[in-house]
Amino acid sequence: MTDEPTSVSNEFSGGDSDVVVQAGTVHGGIHVHGPGRPFPPPRQLPYGVPGFVNRVNELTGLDDLHPRPADERGDGPAVVAAITGGPGVGKTALALHWAHRVRRHFVDGDLYIDMRGYNSGNALGPEQALTSFLRSLGVEADRIPIDEQECAALFRSMVYGKKILIFIDNVSSVKQIRQVIPASRSSLVLITSRNRLSGLVAREGAARVTLDVLSPQESVRLLREVIGPSRVDAEPDAARRVAELCGCLPLALRVVGERAAGRSLLSLGELVDELVQEQDFLDALADQEDELSDVRAVFSWSYRALPEDSRRAFRLLGLHEGKVLCVDSAAALLAVAPAVARRRLGELANVHLLQETARDRYRMHDLLRSYAVELLSAEEPREERTRAVRRVLTWYLLSADAGRKAILPRSRSLHLVPAGDQVRPVERFDEAADAVRWFDTERENLLAALRQAVAWGQYDIAWMLPAVASGFFELSAHWSDWKHVHELGLDAARLVGSRLGEAFNLLCLGDVHWRSGSDGVAVEKYRAAAELSRAIDDLWTLGFSLRGLGLVALEQGDPDAEAQTHFEAALSVFREHGDRRGEGMSLLSLAECARGREEHAEAAAFCRRALNIFHEIGDRWSEAWGALSLADSLSELGELPDAEDHLGRALAVFREFTDRRSEASTLRRLGDVSSARGEPHAARRLWTQAAALYEELGDESADVLRRRAEDVTVSGSGEDDDGGRAG
Repeated sequence: MTDEPTSVSNEFSGGDSDVVVQAGTVHGGIHVHGPGRPFPPPRQLPYGVPGFVNRVNELTGLDDLHPRPADERGDGPAVVAAITGGPGVGKTALALHWAHRVRRHFVDGDLYIDMRGYNSGNALGPEQALTSFLRSLGVEADRIPIDEQECAALFRSMVYGKKILIFIDNVSSVKQIRQVIPASRSSLVLITSRNRLSGLVAREGAARVTLDVLSPQESVRLLREVIGPSRVDAEPDAARRVAELCGCLPLALRVVGERAAGRSLLSLGELVDELVQEQDFLDALADQEDELSDVRAVFSWSYRALPEDSRRAFRLLGLHEGKVLCVDSAAALLAVAPAVARRRLGELANVHLLQETARDRYRMHDLLRSYAVELLSAEEPREERTRAVRRVLTWYLLSADAGRKAILPRSRSLHLVPAGDQVRPVERFDEAADAVRWFDTERENLLAALRQAVAWGQYDIAWMLPAVASGFFELSAHWSDWKHVHELGLDAARLVGSRLGEAFNLLCLGDVHWRSGSDGVAVEKYRAAAELSRAIDDLWTLGFSLRGLGLVALEQGDPDAEAQTHFEAALSVFREHGDRRGEGMSLLSLAECARGREEHAEAAAFCRRALNIFHEIGDRWSEAWGALSLADSLSELGELPDAEDHLGRALAVFREFTDRRSEASTLRRLGDVSSARGEPHAARRLWTQAAALYEELGDESADVLRRRAEDVTVSGSGEDDDGGRAG
């Protein structure tokens, strides 16, 4: 990726934060840069299940897979172990328990991802897993390819010869994960699935460990662990009957055990009577043979013991289709204050109907979600379910928009759906870094919310959510997600008849395809967006669509004709609209055209006008970035002291913002200026500093600059000719 400023739009920093947000395409183009320090080996395994018992034979079978001899080069397929079995049998618990036992052998780290293969159509794809793993391995966001095959190739290169444990949870098909399996025998891939994954066994040579329900003896051992040995040992026959009524499923046994543990005066015999009565009650209603048949009575027994407010909370939480829910999103879904939601969630976690994964964050097992949805359909009218879904979708929409304002405060604002009295979105983020962290945590939930909006016919939210969250996906280099959300947003806008939404999502798709190098498709999207926005007098979208067409033309080597025309048209639109920042960016683009014609005085004039605008609106980062373009023109004009002055001030801004890529670009230019002034010592030092930064960022420019520094012919005393002005 080039570090030239032709397409950069904006950057905002969070003060002393380690995260910097850089916007670099038509109106977004964001990249995250952190401080240059060694990236630690990832350690991503979640906590194991406390009090894990049993599964001795299965653990022995897994132990036989590790360690496995490997040649010195690590050639050959990775060791793959697939733990398969029905829902609720404890596949994840077993995998986590064993993974924690052996993780010390994998000195290069462990990776984890939940593929969500059985979660309401929200399964992840291989490109999402690859992107997640590459980022965890320290790959810069702008180095992660958009193409899935290229992404897989980079991942295989990154893990080749390394000792890495890769845990892939809840896989529904081999297609989800085939690209994620390394071609290196030093790695081990651990997979859980309800399916047999026969293709993985046949082609990748995976060892399959099939997990069944616990034996009666193992079930009693688990009850001893949860309820306490004294109560279980006092009534062994009743304990075995409890296990039988739980179908010997670990999940059901833990649900029963947690509640029984909290009722110290309840004998196990009385517990059996209550479960039998619950089963009789359900049998009288219907004879349901499905995945809940073995546990429905257990869940119902625990559920019906709750107060009505907690029962209703459990039912409604089945509507949250994200991987993990937070207190605030739950509050919106339940139409209660966050403090009340926190209390409800805690009550459900106490009886094992929810699992607390972190402070104020919870997840619901797939079987429990299925049960909640079953109850919801029976006990809540469709209208109330729809209102609840709309509340939580509105929370995600308004919260994402609050993040947009923190990251890109001068980006396009939309008239969003009203919050209402029962939705309390994140009101603001103090720093851009806070918004970035929020998105990193909620990204999968945002994707699930978007798909749910489409499925429930909430098309206004479905086109607005991609619009306000677009910068986040571009920021974090989630390229496939970025494209996907705008495709859904475009369809939703057309279904609801919003030409504004259609134009906006077309513009963003133009950015997506321009960023991925699909110039032909980008032009098609930009032209469609321009035509629509012109028809509805949406000058903001029109201006950036025209600038997008100019950027494609400029990249294709046409600075004199088509690109110039588009940039001038965009400039006119932005001036009519009163969009000062758009005006400044168009002027910088016109400067690139002039520089392509080698009209450097004209280019410098365009840059100065742009910098004045950025200064007037207080956009310090854009002013610093524009200074790089101005310095290029001044250097061509021989005005080296002036160029050096602009570069020195820009360097200070980039260092303040912890923008290391822009810092490296500035140091490179300062080295060029020093070389042109006949100061080889300074040039060599500056190029070496830039090379070190580029190397930390994984940019191949480092090698070029190192060779340039080595080739400098140094004469004289060896003192720095510039007195250390830029260093």
